[in-house]
Amino acid sequence: MKKLFENQTAIISGGAGDIGRAIALEFARHGAAIAIAGRRSEAEVRETVRAIESHQVPCVYRQVDVADAAAVGAWVREIESTLGVPTLIIPNAAIVTLKRLYEITPEEWSRELRVNLDGAFYLAQAATARLLHHRKPGKVVFVGSWAAETVHLHIPAYCVAKAGMRALCRCMALELAPHGILVNEIAPGYVDGGLSGRAWAEQPAMRAAAEKRVPVQMLITNEEVAAQVLHLCHPGNRHITGSALVMDGGLSLVAP
Repeated sequence: MKKLFENQTAIISGGAGDIGRAIALEFARHGAAIAIAGRRSEAEVRETVRAIESHQVPCVYRQVDVADAAAVGAWVREIESTLGVPTLIIPNAAIVTLKRLYEITPEEWSRELRVNLDGAFYLAQAATARLLHHRKPGKVVFVGSWAAETVHLHIPAYCVAKAGMRALCRCMALELAPHGILVNEIAPGYVDGGLSGRAWAEQPAMRAAAEKRVPVQMLITNEEVAAQVLHLCHPGNRHITGSALVMDGGLSLVAP
């Protein structure tokens, strides 16, 4: 039986991180060839690549700085020549600086916006340009955050970058809708993975407090984020575009 994304290629920035890895594995399970990029060396990501390839799909990892537009463009062109034109485009790479507004340096502010916002734009622009060139439909899912619309005083640059990503998502959605390319955002709340997951593992009391703060009384797993990304990329989705799917367990309804 043909798999859901057989003969398609998924390209995922930040693919070596917890959420990116979960997304890559979810697409691989459903038959997509996988292209992932990140800041780690190929040796550090070898286990992730093997896990993806265990689903009998090809996987290519490259060390790419998403804040470098030329490097992102070269990566997209390489993947087109080796795995095929990416039709599932997931700008996921992100960093966060835990500093308040008057503590963060100009360099930290700039770097965070360049990775989180510019990097998302560079990948989405370069990959959808190839879809337009080949007149192929596709799906773009930005990995955003509930912080796009909820103030977090300890991560102002992150909030601003994710708010910009949301506007970018809507602009691209309108631009690309006539070409069969749907563009959406997944906006998680508290994910038990990545930076927050590591911090909570070391401080279980903080994890318990975070879990209690969420109205549904649960944290989000990396796999749950991946499942919703797949939902937005499902071939049966022909109408959802320009939307932000907020999956925060109701956190944004109660948190200032």
